[in-house]
Amino acid sequence: MKICVIGLGYIGLPTAAMFAKNTNNFILGIDINKNVVDTINKGKIHIVEPGLEEIVKEVILNNKLKASMEIEEADVFIICVPTPFDNEQLKPITDYIKSAVSEIAKVIKKNDLVILESTSPIGTTEKISKWIQELRPDLVCPHTNENSDVYIAHCPERVIPGYVLKEIINNDRIIGGLTNKSTDKTIELYKQLVKGECIPTNAKTAEMSKLVENASRDVQIAFANELSMICDDFGINIWELISLANKHPRVNILNPGCGVGGHCIAVDPWFIVNAAPLKSKLIKTARDINNYKTDYVIEQIIQQANKLNTKQITCLGLAFKPDIDDLRESPAVKIVEKLFSLGYELKAVEPNIEKLPEKLQDKCQLIKIDELDDTFKVILVAHKEFRLIKNKLKSNCLSYCSI
Repeated sequence: MKICVIGLGYIGLPTAAMFAKNTNNFILGIDINKNVVDTINKGKIHIVEPGLEEIVKEVILNNKLKASMEIEEADVFIICVPTPFDNEQLKPITDYIKSAVSEIAKVIKKNDLVILESTSPIGTTEKISKWIQELRPDLVCPHTNENSDVYIAHCPERVIPGYVLKEIINNDRIIGGLTNKSTDKTIELYKQLVKGECIPTNAKTAEMSKLVENASRDVQIAFANELSMICDDFGINIWELISLANKHPRVNILNPGCGVGGHCIAVDPWFIVNAAPLKSKLIKTARDINNYKTDYVIEQIIQQANKLNTKQITCLGLAFKPDIDDLRESPAVKIVEKLFSLGYELKAVEPNIEKLPEKLQDKCQLIKIDELDDTFKVILVAHKEFRLIKNKLKSNCLSYCSI
């Protein structure tokens, strides 16, 4: 078969590469960024993910994968585009998904399968069917008829940065079709790749499952973050407290941090809150706590800087979690931006990136670990590089993560 993967980012590129390497299908990857397309076609990658570049190089050389800016006819279309979030109106934006569907509608034919992997608001998979029906009235779509001409399903990605290649293969997958035939055809496809179980359900339940998984993590992290702030008031070491509490056989408290980032846990719970605002009080409270933790950390940093009588601060870590290069929704980035706006002179150590994103380039100086000096330091992300030098960081240093 020919599989078209639309969106070659943190999910789309690994998905395309693993299908190309581990199945007998030809994969066409689509992206609107010419630099991304050119980079991939050279056998290189534009993101950081262990082991990915070697696989991309292999499948490009073997003509199993090609990147393009132009969509073509295919048997399967997998949508892996971002779902941005409007922070002011607190609602998800599905424009990229709709744009991808508009391109698919130009080339889709009978018996083709469309799979949405992008994290989406409840009901988006059905909207895809309706959008295709509007653009291609010659086709019977599955939201109207079990015996449709095309098949549409949701299969949410469930991977973690740094372990994507392993988890694409080994994780169970939730498969929610708009019809039973859509579900069956999607399971048949993923069983070519996935060693984990492919679990059938309906589209809305599949959409909700991804949102619930991340909202659950967000609530658990909020508990840890709230505890950390309470412990500060009482002079209790939060790391020791959690270690002791977790010795209970049915307790597993997570580690606190300087907030919650990434395009999943920091965003997906709002999809539920937006859809059911009166009945998602705990989920919303957890979001508020985790957002406030970032503001709290900023206040703590300022207080310590005032005690030290310094305007110079070095921030260790910019990514939203340890040992990755992903800065999306990163609380560490928000901390840097706020401190800069208050007049602090900032340096940053982020071992997983070569240069600062454009929005930070005039706000701080990116330095290497071996360039650290006696400047007041704040550890924001528990990168492995920082754990290796933790004994050298104890003086003149605040830490908001466990290293």
